[in-house]
Amino acid sequence: MKRLLLLPALLITSVAFGADDLSNIQARGTLLFSDDFNRTESEPAKEEVGNGWTTNSASRAQGVKQVSLINNAMSVTKASVADHGVSVAHAAEFQDGAIAMRLKLEVGDNFAIDFADMQCKSVHAGHLFKAGFAVSGVRVTDTKMGEMDNAVRERRMAGTKTPEDVALLKTKTRVFPQPLAAVQWHDVLVVVEGDAIRVNLDSKALGELKSEGFAHPTKRLIRLAVEKSALVDDVHVWKLK
Repeated sequence: MKRLLLLPALLITSVAFGADDLSNIQARGTLLFSDDFNRTESEPAKEEVGNGWTTNSASRAQGVKQVSLINNAMSVTKASVADHGVSVAHAAEFQDGAIAMRLKLEVGDNFAIDFADMQCKSVHAGHLFKAGFAVSGVRVTDTKMGEMDNAVRERRMAGTKTPEDVALLKTKTRVFPQPLAAVQWHDVLVVVEGDAIRVNLDSKALGELKSEGFAHPTKRLIRLAVEKSALVDDVHVWKLK
């Protein structure tokens, strides 16, 4: 039997973070979807995630399989022919919300929960903001008002960032130097409310970042972005508003 994802209540160090234990999120939120990946593929050679998930393997990896269901978890590995990191996406529409999951990374892996709205045309590919996880620590970024803003991104890609761009981008990211032990399961909880994003790792509140992009009125899509490989299990997404 799989271990149920259960984060014990946090010690209340502030009003914001004391409210972010999983039981509180469950009580005040509406569950939009969940997935324990407790199923098998009909054909081992076919990418068949199921339960509403889509991937970019066809467009970015020449159709090579990058996502598998193994031991009741989702295994994601970037193909050698891929020209982009792996993106595994699921629709989830909310203004304020939370996502919890179990995550396992190898040394050198980078994983991000990317919140998007494909109807937002002021940014590249709908990117609004993300919470990134690596063995070295955790990073949260407002991409809507920063690096994925169309004008800012154009200058970044051209190598013509202005001093104003550099100063702006520094305010749109916060790094939490909380290492993730490699090859171990970790419990992740990301909460978005108003103009703030908060991250909990293994029942510990890491901190928050406030920025205008987090208050984007409708988040419509969640992408799990993998640069090398990652294991994901017990995904839950709640609408808080």
